[in-house]
Amino acid sequence: MDIEEVHKLDPELLQLPTGLSVKSNPLIAEELFSHWLSLPDTSRLVKSLIDDTKSSTPVSISKNCANLNIACGSALPSLFLNSGTPPLSPRGSPRFSRQKTSPFSLQSPLRSLREPKPQLIPQFYFQHGPPPAKELQEQCLSMVDHLFSDFIDGLRMDEFKTVTKEVCKLPSFLSSLLFRKIDVDSTGIVTRDAFIKYWVDGHMLAMDVASQIYNILRQPGCEYLRQADFKPVLDELLTTHPGLEFLRNTPEFQERYAETVIYRIFYYINRSGTGCITLRELKRGNLVAAMQQVDEEDDINKVIRYFSYEHFYVIYCRFWELDGDHDFLIDKENLLKYGNHALTYRIVDRIFSQVPRKFTSKVEGKMSYEDFAYFILAEEDKSSEPSLEYWFKCIDLDGDGVISPNEMQFFYEEQLHRMECITQEPVLFEDILCQIFDMIKPEKENCITLKDLKASKLSRNVFNILFNLNKFMAFETRDPFLIRQERENPTLTEWDRFAQREYVRLSMEEDEVSNGSADVWDEPLESPF
Repeated sequence: MDIEEVHKLDPELLQLPTGLSVKSNPLIAEELFSHWLSLPDTSRLVKSLIDDTKSSTPVSISKNCANLNIACGSALPSLFLNSGTPPLSPRGSPRFSRQKTSPFSLQSPLRSLREPKPQLIPQFYFQHGPPPAKELQEQCLSMVDHLFSDFIDGLRMDEFKTVTKEVCKLPSFLSSLLFRKIDVDSTGIVTRDAFIKYWVDGHMLAMDVASQIYNILRQPGCEYLRQADFKPVLDELLTTHPGLEFLRNTPEFQERYAETVIYRIFYYINRSGTGCITLRELKRGNLVAAMQQVDEEDDINKVIRYFSYEHFYVIYCRFWELDGDHDFLIDKENLLKYGNHALTYRIVDRIFSQVPRKFTSKVEGKMSYEDFAYFILAEEDKSSEPSLEYWFKCIDLDGDGVISPNEMQFFYEEQLHRMECITQEPVLFEDILCQIFDMIKPEKENCITLKDLKASKLSRNVFNILFNLNKFMAFETRDPFLIRQERENPTLTEWDRFAQREYVRLSMEEDEVSNGSADVWDEPLESPF
């Protein structure tokens, strides 16, 4: 409101007699309000509020109050100076006052209606695994009813194999062990109700295959699998698998085969090295897939993971060749002959110091067949994680978790001396060190950790350079035979390729002996076969 508009107020309305107030005379208040409504700014304000309401535009209280202050607050106070009572601020007028409210009371009432109701979180952890789908359970019960329909009294062990394969979806050579788990009283019979109680009510149906096998193999109360827990499975496999039928007349080699398979399983699956396989380790490994493949293949040698008879043959014959007195133990001198004297004295000393792995042999200074199985798997496949850990412990002389140049030089000195003895042009350690660091590309300068080795595809060459002269020379000359073999079978591991070559060599030697003269037949053969 400007100065001219202020003068338009009726002075008579503002000249109140002494002792007369607006409160005591309501007519004066009405006259003042009517006069206020006639002002141009008031008309514009009211019109603006009406337009906003019609257009559904949110009303800005602060803006309108500010306009109201301009219209009223700047003029009325100066005109009421002689009234004796100060005027109320327009901001405090009941028409435009703001009540102090909590933040929640300022929200639209519609908002509370739109807020979603709290939902119940479904159970996501089950001690024995999530319950099976209703359809799966009904299908299982239907198959059980069908298989037990002709056997009201129950199934015997030889009849139970169908249940193991068709209902449980497990390898058939687990059938006997599963049967004994259910037949706790050794009655020789498993009834329908007993099977339902163990498989369905016992939550086995809800588990994954690895958990099912784990619970079938483990002993009551144990939270791990020992080597002995696999023995009944191998016994059943040797009895029933067509690819092992030729061994049934040689029980001593059946036992050796079973032992070798178990050693291979623990070498790859038991990553903690405790001698006890946990459920987590079983799930992370590929044993379950290998067991299922064994049940589908008639040729056991096609299952190159763990169960191949040819792989067992290679391990056992290599051990037999080194064990000169056939006491089933080998010493340092025997191991130095391995691979045509490929290994250095220093690395053999580290192996027999039991740094990479404690021997199971009870004879001091002697390595058992199990110890040798671990050694040959590590030696012939230095790309696998168990092998990298095995050899890393050997080279890490001070056990500080890193391989330093001094430690590498300690082992390479003997390699250098051997190259000089065979008139081979030696490669200086300085050049070798640069080559090793270029291959591994360690995170920290001037040292190599186990993590660095596991991250590199060339780690195997580092160990061959340091203590295996034959493989070091093959690497330096880029043996075309090995390169071609890798290209032809890129999915095979180093161990697979080694076992394949070695089995051919051993079988050819066996054929030569078999086709030899009568004098050869008169002499006892040192080969176990």
